[in-house]
Amino acid sequence: MLLWFVGTGVLSIWFVFRDPNFDYRFLILGVLTPDVIDGLWGGARGLHSVTVSVVALIVVMLMTIGRRSLRKRLLGIPIGFFLHLVYDGAFANTGVFWWPFTGLSFDGSRLPVVERGWANVFFECVGFGLCAFMWRRSSMSDARVRREFFSSGRLSI
Repeated sequence: MLLWFVGTGVLSIWFVFRDPNFDYRFLILGVLTPDVIDGLWGGARGLHSVTVSVVALIVVMLMTIGRRSLRKRLLGIPIGFFLHLVYDGAFANTGVFWWPFTGLSFDGSRLPVVERGWANVFFECVGFGLCAFMWRRSSMSDARVRREFFSSGRLSI
């Protein structure tokens, strides 16, 4: 799944923060990373745990002390991790979500996106609608706006 996570992540951050300088590129990276990395490991693993999201947030905060502009950009990654957990329903698998506090083994846990099966078609359609809404709302059909997005990560909403 791609559009579901991008659409829900971008719309959530836009709706909550309304920050014209937020770098959505890092948010998109963060919201897609958990399924990519854990998928390579064969199922729901550390990136589907709230622990890893919290650690990522702490690491970004500590690494960017005194570098406010870098912090503002990089915060999109752990925020994306957290949003992925919410929109993936990762909290439904207690053993993985609360890892390592519930034990160190992942016991062959499958990715939530795999467990949903054909329901993903519905979620991708909703994600497409959300992406289309944000595309229109931010005037991404304008080449100048797209260039601005790809170079700065900002959406003109």
